[in-house]
Amino acid sequence: MRNLDFSSWHALLSTVVGLGLITLIMVGVRLLAMHTVQKRRERENRQINERLRTLIAAYKTLGGSFTGDLSVDPTHLRDLRRVEGESHETIAQRSDRSRRMRDAVEAALSDIILLGTEEQVALAARAATELSEGRPTHTAALVVSLRDFIRKVLDLEAVPANLAIPQQGPTRISATRGKGEGKGEGGGKGAGGGMGGMGAGMGGMGSHASLDNDQDAHR
Repeated sequence: MRNLDFSSWHALLSTVVGLGLITLIMVGVRLLAMHTVQKRRERENRQINERLRTLIAAYKTLGGSFTGDLSVDPTHLRDLRRVEGESHETIAQRSDRSRRMRDAVEAALSDIILLGTEEQVALAARAATELSEGRPTHTAALVVSLRDFIRKVLDLEAVPANLAIPQQGPTRISATRGKGEGKGEGGGKGAGGGMGGMGAGMGGMGSHASLDNDQDAHR
């Protein structure tokens, strides 16, 4: 303020313009810094949301069951065919159900290895190793780690230590329907299309016949 010159209108105008330029530059720098910080926060929030969404989906896949067989069966169809006393239909149904569950669990483990914490990555790697070696795999410890982490990130209260929660296992997936039903439905549609074509042909013949009758009447 000591260097400001108010001795003339010209000096006053120059001083005001200089102060305005300096203020404008400072405001621009501040807005740019705020915009950069806001963009960084938005990017971090998107990353956190995507990570949470993926881990929550993995938690639901690995811990969606409290009863029944809580392990992942790594057996393939070729191994099931060696079992005696079971029909091919039962073997195919068991294989399809276990295969779908195994595929879902493998995808969830892959996501956890990519986005999980150090503890979760170690547990997921151990489960993936058991699956690759053909051993039944339990995911209860990994489910507990995922649950605690997700609740902590969402600022939820921790699960009480004295609360008894049953062990959780992979979500049971129902087997798909047989191909015979789809073929039957397709055959019915094909037959309906054929009948529709025959009806259209008969309609065309009727229109030609009426046209000939009109021409004879005019003659």
